[in-house]
Amino acid sequence: MGHVELPDSDRTAPVGLVGAPRPRTVSNRPRSNGLDELWQAPAAPRERSGPAAAKIRATGWIPVVAGVELLGLGVPALLVLRAGGQSRAALAAAAAALAWSALRAVRGRYAQRPPGRPSGALSTAGDWLLFLGVLAVLHTATGDALDPATAVVALLPGLSAGIAAQALRRLPWPGRRPRAVRRVLVVGEAPGVDRAVRLLAARPDHPYSVVAAVPVGTAPLECGVPVPGRLAPAPADDDVSTVLGGAFAQDADLALVVPGPQLSEERLCRLSWGLHDGGLALSVLPGLSGIAAGRVRATAAAGLTLLHIAPPLRRGPQPALKAVVDRIGAALGLLVLTPLLVLIGAAVRFGSDGPVFHRQIRQGQHNRPFTMWKFRTMVADAEAHKDRLRTANEIDGPMFKMRRDPRVTGIGRLLRRTSLDELPQLLNVLRGDMSLVGPRPPLPEEVSRYDEREFRRLSVKPGLTGLWQVSGRSDLSWQETVSLDLWYVDNWSMATDMGLMARTLRAVTDGRGAY
Repeated sequence: MGHVELPDSDRTAPVGLVGAPRPRTVSNRPRSNGLDELWQAPAAPRERSGPAAAKIRATGWIPVVAGVELLGLGVPALLVLRAGGQSRAALAAAAAALAWSALRAVRGRYAQRPPGRPSGALSTAGDWLLFLGVLAVLHTATGDALDPATAVVALLPGLSAGIAAQALRRLPWPGRRPRAVRRVLVVGEAPGVDRAVRLLAARPDHPYSVVAAVPVGTAPLECGVPVPGRLAPAPADDDVSTVLGGAFAQDADLALVVPGPQLSEERLCRLSWGLHDGGLALSVLPGLSGIAAGRVRATAAAGLTLLHIAPPLRRGPQPALKAVVDRIGAALGLLVLTPLLVLIGAAVRFGSDGPVFHRQIRQGQHNRPFTMWKFRTMVADAEAHKDRLRTANEIDGPMFKMRRDPRVTGIGRLLRRTSLDELPQLLNVLRGDMSLVGPRPPLPEEVSRYDEREFRRLSVKPGLTGLWQVSGRSDLSWQETVSLDLWYVDNWSMATDMGLMARTLRAVTDGRGAY
């Protein structure tokens, strides 16, 4: 039977009057109209600060932000193109400005930003890089005579204007209310509740805050959230009142139900009726995880709710565009960074005995080996000392990492902290062995210890940067690293790549987890 847990006490009491008989279950309760009403939640209105109440009603800032971005890119582009003697400068500037605003709108930059999403500067930089990539592909395909350097200079003010426009969104516009955060009450069997709470607490890129849980059965929870009540293992008449009571007590505005053997289809259906009648929103956690929302499409057939999962992008225009952007980006990077590469090479050469570059066999897409290049950051005979240091490995799994590896040179520590030692891998990207964005390429000895799940990391080309680099790098556990890589493998897109490249700049500047 359902019950509430009394604070400051290890006793429990039944819901309702003390000494009331045990509530009837679905199997033994009479089918009377009076008892049927026990399955309905009270319909009294309830005031709360949920998403509906916190919705932004004042939208006057939208045309202001869009106008600033439109003019901030269009006007400077017109001036630069005219100064460069370009024909049809006005038409080109107008088209570029409209395309920029359209891209921003398609990517939802004029919509309300939920908690945990990248800041305006990072999202704008990612959009601008994507914009340049698309224009570069169009320039190559059409054979336009416009000088690429002039085009970049003409569009550069649009980046600053976009960042400034997004800053306008943080101003106190009239009628604007605080951003909505969903206060979640998790309902389900103890293992499912613990898993859901743990995963939601592990990442900040969502608007859900778990405030309590209503477990099914008597098993204890390990997640440590408040437990205002419990559901009986079998369906009971007080299921709805127990969940609603817990939600009201904790001011929750969303019930997140984790299905399981003790939450049958009929029980969940009746629970949904009561919660909706009581004014509490309901979400159901499916058995699938690690799938981006854009790949899921809900349909109905024969009274069944079906979730269609789109396959990962492996063929089509986006992979082709990714290959083009990789080669162009690597070529431009090598060209622009040549002076810095020469300086780093000289510092490595005179900082310690040994070659400037470190070449190492890594496993690429579909487990194909290739030679990866990087600046040498260790002593010349570092591999000979690896076996005696293996017991000092600070990360679980097949990867080897030490926070204070004695083999790293003085200049090597600086290069590792700033990730500048990875720049020669632009050669690998130019050759097609790697991509600008993707999982890090593993060593053959690491791959030999992979299981089937970990081996899926090799389904795409390894990358110069990726989710691992922007999420903590070596501070992450092996399983966290694999989970991030698998999410990227299954859900990547060009928009994701551009966003990760923008976030890489912050990760490199921060240096967290780089050793």
